[in-house]
Amino acid sequence: MRTFALSFALGISLAAMAHAQAPASAAPADNATSGDPYLWLEATRSPRAMAWVHAQNAVTKKAFMESPEFAKTRAQILEVLDSEARIPYVHRMGEYLYNFWQDKAHPRGIWRRTTLAEYQKADPKWETVLDIDALNKAEGKQWVFKGAECMKPEYVHCLVSLSPGGGDAVEVREFDLRSNSFVKDGFFLPVAKTEVGWIDADHVYVGTDFGPGSMTKSSYPRIAKEWTRGTPLSSARLVYEGTPDDLAVSAYHDRTPGFERDFVNVQKDFFHGDMYLLKDGRLVKVDVPSDANADAHRQWLLVQTKSPWTVGGKTWPAGALIAMNFDEFMAGKRDFTALFTPDAHTALAGYAWTQHHVILDVLDDVKSRLDVLTPPASGDGAWAQAALPGAPKFSTIAVVDTDPDHSDEYWFTVTGFLDPPSLERGVLGSEPATKIKQEPAFFDASKFEVSQHFVTSKDGTRVPYFEIAPKGMQLDGKNRTLEYGYGGFEVSLLPHYSGSIGRAWLQRGGVYVIANIRGGGEYGPSWHQAALKANRPKAYQDFAAVAEDLIKRGVTSPQRLGAEGGSNGGLLMGNMLTEYPQLYGAIACEVPLLDMKRYTHLDAGASWIAEYGNPDDPEQWAFIRTFSPYQNVKAGMKYPAVLFYTTTSDDRVGPAQARKMAAKMEAMGYPNVWFYENTEGGHGAGADNAQAATMHALAYDFLWDKLK
Repeated sequence: MRTFALSFALGISLAAMAHAQAPASAAPADNATSGDPYLWLEATRSPRAMAWVHAQNAVTKKAFMESPEFAKTRAQILEVLDSEARIPYVHRMGEYLYNFWQDKAHPRGIWRRTTLAEYQKADPKWETVLDIDALNKAEGKQWVFKGAECMKPEYVHCLVSLSPGGGDAVEVREFDLRSNSFVKDGFFLPVAKTEVGWIDADHVYVGTDFGPGSMTKSSYPRIAKEWTRGTPLSSARLVYEGTPDDLAVSAYHDRTPGFERDFVNVQKDFFHGDMYLLKDGRLVKVDVPSDANADAHRQWLLVQTKSPWTVGGKTWPAGALIAMNFDEFMAGKRDFTALFTPDAHTALAGYAWTQHHVILDVLDDVKSRLDVLTPPASGDGAWAQAALPGAPKFSTIAVVDTDPDHSDEYWFTVTGFLDPPSLERGVLGSEPATKIKQEPAFFDASKFEVSQHFVTSKDGTRVPYFEIAPKGMQLDGKNRTLEYGYGGFEVSLLPHYSGSIGRAWLQRGGVYVIANIRGGGEYGPSWHQAALKANRPKAYQDFAAVAEDLIKRGVTSPQRLGAEGGSNGGLLMGNMLTEYPQLYGAIACEVPLLDMKRYTHLDAGASWIAEYGNPDDPEQWAFIRTFSPYQNVKAGMKYPAVLFYTTTSDDRVGPAQARKMAAKMEAMGYPNVWFYENTEGGHGAGADNAQAATMHALAYDFLWDKLK
């Protein structure tokens, strides 16, 4: 499949995603010529910048983190994050089910495995594969586990990724699943933003920092090579060399028995790329639109369109999923069959292959269902379709694992705002789905109710939002309400259980709101594309429209309405702060983008030009400037209280943006500006549960305190 890993985490709220060697960022421009007096804060680990960070942290700690109330909030959240009653989600590799687990006894986590028979027990026995805390103790390091790439179908040889502080840059080491140990003199790559994958036991495809000029302007590999065991990396054979302006280049080998193939992916920007079949030393383009996602699986080619595509005498709409025989497509035929076609209310959130079927994850007004498609035995004609059991109202049902090379086994979760997730397993055609695990309730959901509302945005667009509120809530404008949003990169915010939110916000009596604004993927590609580049402010208009509706309905009032968002959602928060300050009493702005003039020169910023535009182009800067909070903040305004938090080890967005915004606002004389920076955690809340609980508690306590 030609995809690029999403370069934004959702922040600390719904999904609690926390998905190094932090570079010093681009060399800051000269202050005198740039007109920016805070460029020195871009030097991530300079003594001057870190002294400023420590001073800011001390002020924030004294104000919010030394009270009994903070200690209580943090303890409640940490109890959720460390709970041994959480579902240990698993990934099948051969006969074993693998899980990565963090708790109080294993703060950095253990990679472990068990069998299906054992996993179905209430208290399964696990075999530890790799103990990260023990590794750190032995090596005197602070590694953060970033996953493992294991070679199928044997699942013996693995490539383990370890981050020095939770950032995207990782060290890669070969690991043996027979001895559960690192391989002496095995494949090894020093810390860098690396793409690596198995060809066979003695060869890998690798993209990494090979030296000057080998990385793109977006800080990802632009060169893919084939590396042979026992030889120096410098001798690896060149497979493909992209340009510095490409986003990333990678090569990979599909080891599916009977369908072994090699591919090269050239990602041009975040939403456009080219996929090539590498055959007999020759690259042959898979001729699909550059903005489509193409997936070659066994004999099939699946294409998910992002814009209308006319091919084979038919026009497929944006958001469609179509299929045909891969070899026939490469031979020139274009006889596609529709697997999914969107309408005004539905969108395809994703799909997963089993050995003989495809499971579709469909959103219908931001509520999900699963459909099963079966290809025709003859290879031609329509695919059979059937529905899997539906999810409860206002819930999310999602496939979390399959074993497409060996069986039709599938695992899925069902969750909702007030419904703790359950994990079910089935085998299509032979075993109906049965519940394997059920997460406990971490707060009393009987006191609350969920509702979905729709509001008309400034340009007449109908925008949905979810509201989780106490039953019998008085519509008197006095309820502390927290509005959360993201609005970018086609990411959908779906119903999702959070014990942390339940404990730290709802059971205090607060109202929690999820705004499904444009820029996301709730209604497919068009919903995302409606807020790209010059249209970016439409996402902020949508978020403001939700706020206005909450006030109009009497749910809350401006002084009791807060807003929260991280990463791209942090940019959303910056715009709420500078463009809609009259609507909010407090804002939590987390690991944010804020300086849109400099963002392409900081960390991985150049990779998001397709989303926001290029500020180095004067014509594009003219519209980007309208949603650049760092440039738009002014003295003498009545801004709500704001908390900026970030991490030193964030090598994706970087800490400079939050630092500079806080420093600039403080210099303007705003007293209600707060800043906190965790040293670890990368582009997330923390490197372990304790750090994550601290950051979560800070945000919720800050908001609760200010929304009086």
